[in-house]
Amino acid sequence: MKVRTTSPAGVPLLDDDQLHSAQVFAGYQHATWEMHHIPWGEFRADLVLPEHIVFAKGAIVGESNVIAATHGLLNEFDTDYDFSQFACIWGYQEIQHHLAFQTWLQLAGHSIDHRTIASMREAYPPGVTRAATLATNVICEVLATHAYKCVARSMQEPVLAAILKKASGDEARHAREFAHYTGRQLAERPEECLSVLETLYIYMGTTRDLYRHPVSRFKGNLPELQNHETIDEMFAYFAEVDEGGTEWAKCCEQLFKYFSTLTGYQLTKMSDVRRAIAEESSKEAASL
Repeated sequence: MKVRTTSPAGVPLLDDDQLHSAQVFAGYQHATWEMHHIPWGEFRADLVLPEHIVFAKGAIVGESNVIAATHGLLNEFDTDYDFSQFACIWGYQEIQHHLAFQTWLQLAGHSIDHRTIASMREAYPPGVTRAATLATNVICEVLATHAYKCVARSMQEPVLAAILKKASGDEARHAREFAHYTGRQLAERPEECLSVLETLYIYMGTTRDLYRHPVSRFKGNLPELQNHETIDEMFAYFAEVDEGGTEWAKCCEQLFKYFSTLTGYQLTKMSDVRRAIAEESSKEAASL
């Protein structure tokens, strides 16, 4: 096995085509942040609004889903060591988001009952296809990227703004890697292309679901979350501060670019996705 020295820090990088996660790990170590990088001492209680508390609680509930998601990914990809290693790296960073938001909430004089967090623990079942599962995660990460970025711009409380900026960068990198693994899966199993297109349409294809996250579909109705802030409230605040829907439009544009590259179809609007689904369905029917 060879090594190559291409890291910005001069650290030898593992040169192994079968272990993409090794390159991800090296890149994340260079780009990552730690809790002590957050300017906790600059916290301004006088700049905390009630809606910030609601937003933070919704973000915490959403991010606490990471344990269930990691568990589900490791189960579904139990024969794929490389992706499983990436899932562990990804999970660690998502846990940091959860704990950073929790710490900020504590500074603001609020908390979340542990039973609420624990209710998110149940692992997800396998997806329709592996590619569909990965594509769902591309959507999740892109949505979180733009939500955090948009709210950070509107945020006057400096500590929460700093957490949001850091988390947004992480989520953008996560989206890129989930897209990489989706592409690899489709190269191996091109017949899963239809499920990827359907995934995009299911989560992004209806106007009533603007500013909504896939986690809400899976776990929004848990009994433990009744009368409690969820990721829906987090995205509702995103919608509030997104003047003219500018950031949401960027989010959709980015998703169309990712899914165009993955599927080979030129996707710029949902009618394109519907046509692509029809074409893939016809191919599938013809092959039976």
